[in-house]
Amino acid sequence: LRDAGGRGGHRLRHGGEVPVMRVTFLAHSGFAVELEQVCLLFDWWKGELPPLSADKPLLVFASHRHEDHFNPAVFSLDDGSRPVRFLLGHDIRLTERNLARWRVSAETAEKCLSLGGNDCTQPLPGIAVETLPSTDEGVAFVVTAEGRTIYHAGDLHWWHWEGEDKAWNRNMEVNFKRYLAPLEGRTLDLAMVPLDPRLEGAADWGLTYFLEHTDPRRVLPMHQWGDFALTGRFLARHPQWADRVVPITAEGQQFTF
Repeated sequence: LRDAGGRGGHRLRHGGEVPVMRVTFLAHSGFAVELEQVCLLFDWWKGELPPLSADKPLLVFASHRHEDHFNPAVFSLDDGSRPVRFLLGHDIRLTERNLARWRVSAETAEKCLSLGGNDCTQPLPGIAVETLPSTDEGVAFVVTAEGRTIYHAGDLHWWHWEGEDKAWNRNMEVNFKRYLAPLEGRTLDLAMVPLDPRLEGAADWGLTYFLEHTDPRRVLPMHQWGDFALTGRFLARHPQWADRVVPITAEGQQFTF
C-alpha cells in the first residue's frame, strides 16, 4: 500500500519527494517501522523481524510487561551491530533479579529508559517520545521523528467487558477518554490501535472514539488475536473510515506509506 502523502501536510524533501515509512506487522501488537534515518520496534514478543539496517539506530519500545507485548528476548538486539536504545513501560522492572533472569548485561541495562505516563524524552537527536498513561498497564507511545508522528497504543484502550461490574466499566470509559485527551485533534501519520474481538459488541468502541477525536492519516488495527476479519466487519459498519483504517490480513504483512 503506497500513500502519496497528500493529506496531513507532510514535509517534502528537496526535489518534492516524500520519504517513505515502511511498516511490518510482526504479530498481535508488534510492529517494525523503518524511517529514513531510524528504525522503531514496538511490542515485539513473537514474529519474524524484517532485516534491520545496520546503518540506522534502533529504538525498541515495550509498552508494558504482559507476555503478549514484552519478551526479554528483545534485549538480545543489543548485539553490537547498531546503536540501540530501549524505552520501557515503567512496570517492566529492571531489578537485579530480573536483569539476571533475563541475562541483561550492565551495558545493555544502561541503554534502557523506564517511562511512566505523561513522560517526555529525547532518546536520539531530533526524535521525541511522549507517553500516555494506560487503562491497563504501562504506557502508550507517541513518537515524533523526521516530521512524522507515530502512535502505538499498547493497552491504552476502552476495555468494556460484559459481566464486569458497571462501575468498573464506567470508570474504564472515563479513564480512556481522559488519558487520550492529549491527542484530541492531533494529526498522526500512523496509529496502531487495539481492535479486540474478545470485547464482542464493544470491540470497536475504542477505535471509533479514537478516529472521531484524533486526526490519523493511517490506522493499523492490532491486538486482534488473529481475527483479522474483524477489521473488515468494522469497515462494513463504518465505511467512512475506509480511507484511514488499513486492514491487516497476516503476520509479516508489510506496508509502505
